[in-house]
Amino acid sequence: MNIPVPKNIRNRWSQQNGYKHILYIAFPLILSTGSFSVQQFVDRMFLSWYSSDALAAAMPTSILSFTLISLFMGTSMYTSTFVAQYVGANRPERVGPAIWQGIYFSIFGGIIVGFFSFFADPIFNSIGHESNIRKLESEYWVYLTASGIFPITTGAMAGFFNGRGKTYPVMWASFVATAVNIILNYILIFGKFGLPEMGIAGAGLATAVSTMVNLIILIYLTFNKTNDSRYYVIRGWRLEHSLFRRLIRFGLPNGIQFFLDIAAFSAFILLIGRLGTTELAASNVALNISMISFMPMIGLGITVTILVGQSLGADNPNMASRATYSALQISFAYMGTLAVLYLAIPNIFIYPFSAQADPADFEAIKDLAIIAMRFVAGWSIFDSLAIIFSSGLKGAGDTKFIMITITILSLLLLIIPTYIIVEFLQLGMTAVWSTGIIYVLGLGIAYYIRFRAGKWKDMRVIEKQN
Repeated sequence: MNIPVPKNIRNRWSQQNGYKHILYIAFPLILSTGSFSVQQFVDRMFLSWYSSDALAAAMPTSILSFTLISLFMGTSMYTSTFVAQYVGANRPERVGPAIWQGIYFSIFGGIIVGFFSFFADPIFNSIGHESNIRKLESEYWVYLTASGIFPITTGAMAGFFNGRGKTYPVMWASFVATAVNIILNYILIFGKFGLPEMGIAGAGLATAVSTMVNLIILIYLTFNKTNDSRYYVIRGWRLEHSLFRRLIRFGLPNGIQFFLDIAAFSAFILLIGRLGTTELAASNVALNISMISFMPMIGLGITVTILVGQSLGADNPNMASRATYSALQISFAYMGTLAVLYLAIPNIFIYPFSAQADPADFEAIKDLAIIAMRFVAGWSIFDSLAIIFSSGLKGAGDTKFIMITITILSLLLLIIPTYIIVEFLQLGMTAVWSTGIIYVLGLGIAYYIRFRAGKWKDMRVIEKQN
């Protein structure tokens, strides 16, 4: 029996920047960003098997280190928007120089992040977690920050492929890196095949090696004669001050927004840690599960940024708008399905964390994690609005608005309310997680209003052609 498909859906599927086009570009990005989720998930799963203290220490450390890295990675990743607009404007010879400006910025950012590896003890002593947790957090921190240059530079290198809509090489590189990460996690955390048992330090070393592998693959795939003949990826190595300044002008607000977004949730997690180790571990479990939905949505968001950038480079804002709304509809279907599953069968998602953990030790964590999952279900829906519309604005170059919005709302709707709830009202984890939903909803509404206003249609990040 054939079920008739409404004409508007058929048209939206087959049109340029419709569902089919979106999914063709997004699918590899969803898998590559999803592979990062898998890496994080497996890290936490192995650490939960190793000890509850290691699990409790892992999330705040990884979020805090990623917060620092995100400032520079968000800027380097913005090279993809420059590439997209140059491709849309039929100026391929400018692609290589754009990538090189991102590389130079990445080296600078990697040096700064690496410098913070020397300050692990002062940082975690100031947070106020229990002494055994602080020791593990410091161990993990050193590996994650010392290797920060690898993911930052990867962001710039991926822009060469993502900005052109050629997303499969990025996917395959991330797959290889994920396989390396999982294998090394198992070997190094538990001390297999004659190697010493490293615990949480082993997880950190595995992350460092796998991010380096990802970068090496992308470098190999980029710098060859074929790409140089069309895109000037080798000949365009010089530092171009004007282009570098444009990357800073548009990319740095994107980096700051990325930084503030992660920082807000870092503060959120750290404040939950002040409620107790059980609350912290349960929140770690719930947030790692939420990455199943969040990270693939980042892949869909990157797709929107690419297609909006290419469309505006070709002076076609209507196609940019079509790409954004097509992606929004896809995201609602995806996130809505996951939200229902989180509410209906939370134990299935929690099971990998409890499978090899001490039952007596994990029971209290599990009960609180189920409560947190109810809130994760709610903000999964609201994330669709925030991610898709902010991605559309980024593709145009409206990064300053996004930066200002997240600065204001993260303070007013998340950090300050959470601090008051934890330190003064002492209402517990349910009240704390309620602020998370309000924050994500606020972002989604603000970005939607800005996108509907249409100011972005006249914006460009690339210089005008003489």
